[in-house]
Amino acid sequence: MGQKLHILGAGREVGRAAIAVEREGRFILLDYGVTFDDNDIPVLPLTIPPSRIKAHIVTHSHLDHVGASPLLYISAEPRAYMTPITRDISRLMLYDFLKISSYYLPFETAEVDRFLGSVEPVDYGSERSIDGFTMRFSDAGHIPGSTMVLLETSGKRILYTGDVNTIETRLVGPADTSNMDAEVLIIESTYGDIDHADRRIVEDRLIESVKEVVENGGTVLIPAFSLSRSQEILALLAERLRNIPISYDGMIRPITEIMLRYKKYIRRPEALEEVEKRCIQVDSWSMRRKIWREPGVIVASAGMLKGGPALYYLKRIADNKNSAVFLVSYQGKNTPGRMLLEKGVFMENGPRVVARIEWFDFSAHAGRTGLLSIVKNLKSLEKIVIIHTDPDVGEAFANTVKRETGIDTILPRVGDVIEIL
Repeated sequence: MGQKLHILGAGREVGRAAIAVEREGRFILLDYGVTFDDNDIPVLPLTIPPSRIKAHIVTHSHLDHVGASPLLYISAEPRAYMTPITRDISRLMLYDFLKISSYYLPFETAEVDRFLGSVEPVDYGSERSIDGFTMRFSDAGHIPGSTMVLLETSGKRILYTGDVNTIETRLVGPADTSNMDAEVLIIESTYGDIDHADRRIVEDRLIESVKEVVENGGTVLIPAFSLSRSQEILALLAERLRNIPISYDGMIRPITEIMLRYKKYIRRPEALEEVEKRCIQVDSWSMRRKIWREPGVIVASAGMLKGGPALYYLKRIADNKNSAVFLVSYQGKNTPGRMLLEKGVFMENGPRVVARIEWFDFSAHAGRTGLLSIVKNLKSLEKIVIIHTDPDVGEAFANTVKRETGIDTILPRVGDVIEIL
């Protein structure tokens, strides 16, 4: 009996990951995330009947992979599979999401609790079987606790990467594709058209740039995603900047606390422990008003400057030529962060930012060469489905894959249904 892939999200777009594998009218759901429109209103994936979902796999706890999951638990309660650290961070992320966007969301805290109550925790290397599918989970190398999943049914194998990285970082090691093979690959391609700069060179450049600004009496603001990117940056700063004040603000603190409860998912837990000892946690408005006035570094959410304490600090240092804003996170189209990089302002018709502005590539996604290495490691591939990518980037990666491997490669749109086996 053949299977179908339903592209419920992430087709020719970055974010809103949601892929359903159908077999005989029943589904294995791979992620169920959200994206946001130009007005920062959540955009949900397409729907399938929740009662026909036999397993809901969540690869990691970024909202573009888990943000819509509670919607499935209004009328049903499918079993969810994820690592325990993903479960605990997802709770924090979803409650915060409701706090900010509840007006636009068709679920409430009760559905979040039902979703998280349905979780069966899994670990790297573990297997589960349900409804004719065997599910095997492995490390995706993206953030602590992130997974890839290999589905096997009727003697055929489907590998879904989720978000994936193939290099070692301070927080996690590279994706584990050892002893793995599949006939169908569903792969992200956020950066399928470029290779990232060498991480050590980027780290050195950031450290030297911070020193330059602080030694000149300025403040460095580093807007960063609360989940993983902030911890990565803080670990680097704490290790390399011994005599410079380092502060962090926003949801970074509770997420760091969760990570330290699950040290097995952290490559160097001692680096995060050093962050807690060495860095200053901003926990009041009085601290917030004070720290930007003195030379030092502030790591704050949100990474695209769409809100949070980072926006507060930016407004305070924007007209100081001795200060700097160092962006280290992906900057989506039409976000204040992208506007700052491209136009030197963070709002339409707003004042020009005088502070120094730079971007440093600390991506947690594999670049073109890393993605190709995953493709080439799978010797039995018959079909590749490219998702989680802007159309131009996806086209470039698809052409590269076809040229170098000759394998049937598809770049689907949201709503497409693909016969796979």
